[in-house]
Amino acid sequence: MSKTASLYRMVTDEHICPYGLRSKDLLERKGFSVDDHKLTSREETDRFKAKYDVKTTPQTFIDDERVGGYDDLRSYFGKEPAGQTGTTYAPVISIFALALLLTAGMQYFVTGEYFSVRSLMLFIAFSMVMLAVQKLQDLYSFSNSFITYDLLAMKWLRYAYIYPFIEAFAGVAMVAGLPALAVAPFSIFIGSVGATSVIKAVYIDKRELKCACVGGDSNVPLGFVSLSENLFMIAGGVIMFMY
Repeated sequence: MSKTASLYRMVTDEHICPYGLRSKDLLERKGFSVDDHKLTSREETDRFKAKYDVKTTPQTFIDDERVGGYDDLRSYFGKEPAGQTGTTYAPVISIFALALLLTAGMQYFVTGEYFSVRSLMLFIAFSMVMLAVQKLQDLYSFSNSFITYDLLAMKWLRYAYIYPFIEAFAGVAMVAGLPALAVAPFSIFIGSVGATSVIKAVYIDKRELKCACVGGDSNVPLGFVSLSENLFMIAGGVIMFMY
């Protein structure tokens, strides 16, 4: 027996509600035939809200009973609320995984091999550049988070604004194969300060903080992953001197 749901969502020339599209997709994946009512103007949307005494759209009705908005619909089907909740390592894991794949692809293209000492340095370099991009998207937000635990940034706030540029420079320079003396000291310096700061904040002071490694608005907890980022930077600088 066919299941039918009525969906009321805002679709105007200026705005197409993303949650309306998500509601429609979820209903269809659950086997519902969707009676899709598009609210094509602000006035029509306001009349709908007033009629059903609701504050937001979209709104879904199943068996003539109002289910509610997108999160309500997810709850109706036994799903958790949409979006990221709580702390997560997903952003950092994604960056490291893509950096590893990019390293393997480039190494194979150049040498026909997947791993060498050079590929380890490339992995570190790609990771540094990707992490720097995350920070550079919003320097103010990054610096606000960074200065709460970085020992140097606490004393000299400008360092929080300079740091992502140093990280990006060191990463690009490693890929380019610039002389070690021109690159490695920067990587070792910011890695050493960062590692010391994380150890003090997390393992000595026992503070529970969010890491600014992927930007100021992330929910990545400050801890082992953050420490690993800094140790990678130190390792990258050391490898440059060795090879």
